[in-house]
Amino acid sequence: MAISGAVDYVARMKHEPTIFEERDRDAEAAAIARARADVAAGRVHSHEVVKEWLMTWGKANRLPFKEWLAARNGDR
Repeated sequence: MAISGAVDYVARMKHEPTIFEERDRDAEAAAIARARADVAAGRVHSHEVVKEWLMTWGKANRLPFKEWLAARNGDR
């Protein structure tokens, strides 16, 4: 009977959203606007380039994307 009571109690509990469930619509709109501006300005990289960088994750001497890209392109 104790388990049944606990199940009923949990079923009646009010769901409180966590910080990960609350949407910040202004922040989302700003992020979308920045992304669209980047695309319009040509600040994008191909899927293949990003995939190549992702394949370095978990390996020794992994670099942040911008540094990796510079090294890949011989800019440093």
